[in-house]
Amino acid sequence: MMLRPLNFPDGCDTIYAGNGACADEIPDWSNGGRMMRNAFFVGTIFLIALTGFGVGFVHAQNASAPSGQTASTDKKESAIPAYHPSRPAEPLPETLDPAQFTDVQTQNVYALAAKIKAVLYQQPCYCHCDKDAGHTSLLSCYTDRHASVCALCQKEAVLAYTESQKGRTAAQIRKEIMDGKWKDVDLSKYEVPATSKQ
Repeated sequence: MMLRPLNFPDGCDTIYAGNGACADEIPDWSNGGRMMRNAFFVGTIFLIALTGFGVGFVHAQNASAPSGQTASTDKKESAIPAYHPSRPAEPLPETLDPAQFTDVQTQNVYALAAKIKAVLYQQPCYCHCDKDAGHTSLLSCYTDRHASVCALCQKEAVLAYTESQKGRTAAQIRKEIMDGKWKDVDLSKYEVPATSKQ
């Protein structure tokens, strides 16, 4: 059996799909399948990116501008540091001995804290040592050395002490601490030794 030689059209050296047509002469619609796939692929990527951007935008809007009272309340409650809502059922740990500190102000504030451990147990500490040091209330700041280097802890303890001396309950003092009244406490009054102060 003898094969006939293929006769390619002049200038054409590629046959398309065996039908004898030169690849250069193939109509444009035959590449349409490939172009459609590319267009579909690009469109899909675009839609995925647009959806991701939209979801991110909505999330950012909800996070930065809370809508309604519930979102505002949730944000405020999550910002309240750890505290115990009621008196302890078990004995409380001791505060550190004020004599171990050289700073008179720190000695005085630790001495006050030792007198109101149950009140401090029920107070949050707005230096957020609950997150940084694992504290469970303002009392925790006085069972270690933390309050010796934190003026905020000292102001909160002085506020708690002075308000408890006025007959305020731990819950009333907690509200005052949450309202930021500790910011008005003047610690300079506690820079003199306790014996000469009274």
